[in-house]
Order: sequence, then C-alpha cells, then structure tokens
Amino acid sequence: QVQLVESGGGLVRAGDSLTLTCAASGVTFNKYNMVWFRQSPGKEREFAAASKWIGSNVYSTYYADSVKGRFSISRHNAENMVYLEMNGLKPEDTAVYYCAAAGRWGTDYQSASMYEYWGQGTQVTVSS
Repeated sequence: QVQLVESGGGLVRAGDSLTLTCAASGVTFNKYNMVWFRQSPGKEREFAAASKWIGSNVYSTYYADSVKGRFSISRHNAENMVYLEMNGLKPEDTAVYYCAAAGRWGTDYQSASMYEYWGQGTQVTVSS
C-alpha cells in the first residue's frame, strides 16, 4: 500500500524559509517521479516542483515560474524522502502543499491528474 505523508508546514512571516518533508512507503521510491503541488482556497491545485527520474540515480528538476529561484526540490532515496525547501516566502505562497508520486512522466507533468498517489497535505501560511 502506497503512503505519502507530508510534514513541516506552519505559520511563517514573509521572507522566511521553510522546508517541507514527504515520507514515502510502498513504492520503489528511487524510480518514481515525485512532485509538490499546492492549493489555495478557491483555487485549483497548482504544480510547484518536480523531481523526474531519468535513470540509475539521476534526476532532473522542474519548477513552476512562480517558485523558480526560491524553491528547491530534493530527495533522499535511502530514506524514501522528498523535500521542498522554500526560501523568500511570500503571502501568495500560502496554501496546502501536497506531495504526489507517479510511475510515468509526460508533457502533462504539471497536471494533477498525472499522479497516482497523494499525501494528505500540510498547511503553509505566510503572513505579510
């Protein structure tokens, strides 16, 4: 049974940093594409960052324009963990952040429908 569990959310001030963690189980973690999405009230779930498996232990990363240069996705395969380091947080980054996983990759990688497995989410609130 696949399980993704996010942690690390909280209330921070604009300009602060925060690192989210996603612990995965039940998947061959090192061969899965891992992503972070976020969802604000009244909005659709939005792609934030992805770690794409290329082969062996090589991965490439992708970011939404809104977070590029401020957020960084990384993974620790031995621990089945994926992280989202968020710097220079802004009030508009306030959202529930979700970790997701997919065994395939495609041009629709920014679409939530591509991902098979999801965590329960962790709230990030950035005050101005």
